[in-house]
Amino acid sequence: MTETVDIEELAEPRHRAALPHTRVSAAIDAFLLRLGDLASWLWLALLTVIVANVTLRYAFGAGRIEFEELQWHLYSAGFLVGLSYCVQSDSHIRVDVLRDHLSPRMQSWIELYGILLLLLPFIALVLFFSFPYVVESLWVGEVSPSPGGLPYRWAMKACIPAAFVLLALATISRLLRVASHLFGAPVAQPPVPPSNGGVDL
Repeated sequence: MTETVDIEELAEPRHRAALPHTRVSAAIDAFLLRLGDLASWLWLALLTVIVANVTLRYAFGAGRIEFEELQWHLYSAGFLVGLSYCVQSDSHIRVDVLRDHLSPRMQSWIELYGILLLLLPFIALVLFFSFPYVVESLWVGEVSPSPGGLPYRWAMKACIPAAFVLLALATISRLLRVASHLFGAPVAQPPVPPSNGGVDL
């Protein structure tokens, strides 16, 4: 006999029906929560770089191109990592005009088909094209085209497949939870909440 676990306290919006966890989804979500907690420090680093660059430019008349590039590198990395966290916490944007008026079971059916027919194929497509994109950049030793820009452009490009691997994990976790709700798969305790060690900006 299984028991549905109420996980509303794990950052899921209260107006949405909580989904039960399986053992695998609980482990994946615990990992993604901790990773999201760590990644939140990227926003503090971004803020520091922006303040330093603005100060150098307007106070000393010495703007640095590497600081400008580092800004969008940090922003891009934070955004990409945030994709998996949003799926895990169900805090991404939805078109809820119709969905909110449906039963929780119908919502789960829609989400099941959305994951299988739209989200997972999209992730697979991005991964298929992004890995060669990174390998080519590494192979040619790509650097910034701007004078004084940052080297190792491949490292920034590698954030794309890395982020979509994390998004695939979050999507698999969500799929397992939806299947558990629809088909009564075994459930487990929810993942450990974030440690609040990150930066909430």
